[in-house]
Amino acid sequence: MAMRLNEDLDSNGEMHEINVTPFIDVMLVLLIIFMVAAPLATVDVRVNLPASTSKPQPRPEKPVWLSIKADKQLFIGNEAVTQETLLSALESQTQGNKDATIFFQADKSVDYETLMGVMDKLRQAGYLKIGLMGMETVAK
Repeated sequence: MAMRLNEDLDSNGEMHEINVTPFIDVMLVLLIIFMVAAPLATVDVRVNLPASTSKPQPRPEKPVWLSIKADKQLFIGNEAVTQETLLSALESQTQGNKDATIFFQADKSVDYETLMGVMDKLRQAGYLKIGLMGMETVAK
């Protein structure tokens, strides 16, 4: 039969062990609260966002415009390009500066797959600063 001696008591009779049971209880309660509250914090409401009425930013001296028309034809500035010549035309327009901002505009009838395909080509070529252009509206 084992016998426990009061080794943990000092001369005043105080125990020097840390009781972690209340700490564990508090942590479990907080865990349950966060598990319940986390799904409520996400927004899953579909809304039709209004057009922006913010003040337009100043344009650079020589902006590079990349456009996709409704018939999926690509243009850099006013010059028509193909998917194959897109990157070489961008290199000549930006003089090889990969930090240049490409102003990208597409007709609203262009499908998402075409839009993302062109953006993926730009990203793979190293052009990471892409400004998506939209129609400016006046606040009512």
